[in-house]
Amino acid sequence: MTAGRRKAAPRRERRKEDRPAEIVAAALELFADKGFGATKMADVAHQAGVSKATVFVYFPTKEDLFRAVAQTVVKANFERLPAGDGVFAIPLSIFVPLLLRQAALAGESRVGSMIRLLIAESRAFPDLAQVWHDEVVARMLGLLTAAITQAQARGEIRAGDPRLHAFSILGPMLAGVIFREVFRDARAELPDLQELAVQHAQVVLRGLSLE
Repeated sequence: MTAGRRKAAPRRERRKEDRPAEIVAAALELFADKGFGATKMADVAHQAGVSKATVFVYFPTKEDLFRAVAQTVVKANFERLPAGDGVFAIPLSIFVPLLLRQAALAGESRVGSMIRLLIAESRAFPDLAQVWHDEVVARMLGLLTAAITQAQARGEIRAGDPRLHAFSILGPMLAGVIFREVFRDARAELPDLQELAVQHAQVVLRGLSLE
């Protein structure tokens, strides 16, 4: 080997089982940056470093790929939350701050861009709204509604429609995420989502409490 020349580093072998996750990660970046309509499957393939045919092996349609992105968002941002019977075992005063902190973290990630995408493109692609509702919104609302129902049964909080209470808890966080996405480049003073989560949790729990 010629002096001064470095030996090329061996190419990392990519495991086949990693390909779906790599494709989804590439799609998330492109959907968030370019939008759903403007993103082509060939773009996703190039971003993921695979062939277009490989993308179609795992995701026959772009809608299938979007559903996988939505499922990944839930897993990445909300998997630490208790599920099933676990959500019923803790007081709402603990669960709500935990949920809102996770919502803030999600809002600071690519989730905010995906919400902007939905607002902009759901009329042209109504299936996107259905997928996001089924995979993300319905799960979060269902989890919080169940927790509120159990808290009411335990006498922790005041009466009222549990689902409407859930909307009142999550609504300000969604508004904060949308505000940041819309006015990010307008030199506006953007809300700190973590601070919003802490303050809103305190306010809403004080309002719901029977004490």
